[in-house]
Amino acid sequence: MRITSAKFSFAATTPASIPKERRPEIAFIGRSNVGKSSLINSLLGVRGLARTSSTPGRTQSINFFLINESFFFVDLPGYGYAKISKDKRQEWGKLIERYLAEREQLVLCILIVDARHEPSPLDLQMKSWLQHYGIPYLAVSTKVDKLSKNEQHKSWLTARKVLDTDAVIPYSAVTKEGAGKIWEAIRNSIATKQ
Repeated sequence: MRITSAKFSFAATTPASIPKERRPEIAFIGRSNVGKSSLINSLLGVRGLARTSSTPGRTQSINFFLINESFFFVDLPGYGYAKISKDKRQEWGKLIERYLAEREQLVLCILIVDARHEPSPLDLQMKSWLQHYGIPYLAVSTKVDKLSKNEQHKSWLTARKVLDTDAVIPYSAVTKEGAGKIWEAIRNSIATKQ
């Protein structure tokens, strides 16, 4: 897909602040520090659009990015970050849950896992939650460039087995390996909504 424009549009910190929109949305979700923002920036070919950080828990709102004036990428706060208060974790959980459960414009959720680690119980819980609510999803295994080819293959097989799906796309923000398959899924999801 040719990207002609990509810009930050708005951030939601409470369920009430989630904007009313009609354009299709693709949400990116995963554990804290799994590479959600890096994946967004890399797919769009824009540095620094979605803020990245080596500090887990940096994304603390639902961030909407308008792409080609026709659809949104939605960067959700990461889950599983232990160094924030229980109240803040619950607040984020309610915000994410409300967005995912009620958002009619959501056409695809990209569930991101780190290729260097086996998908966690929280990843499995999120996958089950997406399935329960009938939300189409695609699993993407990031940071594959940090593994040897043999390790990449083992990681991919493990992710497929643990997540119980054949649809796991290995991705590298450095080499853009897997970008074509992700864009194909995004295009198909947007087309079904129109």
